[in-house]
Amino acid sequence: MYTESVLAVLKELQRKICAALESQDGAAVFEADVWQSKLGTGESRVLKQGAVFEQAGVNFSHVKGNAMPASATAHRPELAGAPFEAMGVSLVIHPRNPYVPTSHANVRFFVAYPEGKEPVWWFGGGFDLTPFYPFEEDILHWHKTARDVCAPFGETVYAEYKQWCDEYFYLKHRGETRGVGGLFFDDLNRWDFETCLNFIRQVGEGYIEAYVPIVAKRKHTEYGERERDFQLYRRGRYVEFNLVWDRGTLFGLQSGGRTESILMSMPPLVRFEYRYEPQEGSAEARLNDFLKPRDWLAEPG
Repeated sequence: MYTESVLAVLKELQRKICAALESQDGAAVFEADVWQSKLGTGESRVLKQGAVFEQAGVNFSHVKGNAMPASATAHRPELAGAPFEAMGVSLVIHPRNPYVPTSHANVRFFVAYPEGKEPVWWFGGGFDLTPFYPFEEDILHWHKTARDVCAPFGETVYAEYKQWCDEYFYLKHRGETRGVGGLFFDDLNRWDFETCLNFIRQVGEGYIEAYVPIVAKRKHTEYGERERDFQLYRRGRYVEFNLVWDRGTLFGLQSGGRTESILMSMPPLVRFEYRYEPQEGSAEARLNDFLKPRDWLAEPG
């Protein structure tokens, strides 16, 4: 009933995002890996060892199952055991240059089919930014774009989904946010189906508008071994979040999804160091000031 229109939007978003990132890299292209598993089908597009992106993955999947996994029914116990259908586009971009932030985005659709009842559907998604050497002008651009995406759908939408993002992308065991936030939402069915689908489309296209100008501005910034080492160390936080807290990773693994596509978000290189502390007053130490929720668009003073 709903799936054909959602599938068309998702596939077009995957195409647009890949094209926009390829135009920034200029040296490498996404290679398509069309796959089929016991749950469904998908297409993982991965760009490796480009001039700008060390690894970028933009994954589309469409899966079905006989029973909703536990991670998807924690807030909807009435759907436990119901057949389901899920589809989405999820991406994580790991740039080579430490001055270009890592970014993540996803848009997804779920529909459950409880026995003897009408189907229950909802959307989810968002985008967030993880800089290693943050620039306030980049963060302002990111959040202004997020605000503009949300504005046609209600005055409170940006503030609500921005706060949800700050709370979701939070490493509780570290006491810090994963980055500088953006948008996050789940269980979205507050509007009619067509409005919700349009919001998903706008979020996906908004990600391109938010991220590409930052890449273009920072990709030629000179860096050395110190910056590269710090980038690899901070990538470890990304690994920690995705494997410990991320509900999408848990859903994919618990539902028997395709492991290679689920873990496509992992950085190609990462470094762990016991009790690392950046030098006080250094550019690396400055990052700590950004790893806490902040109203980035507040007027000065």
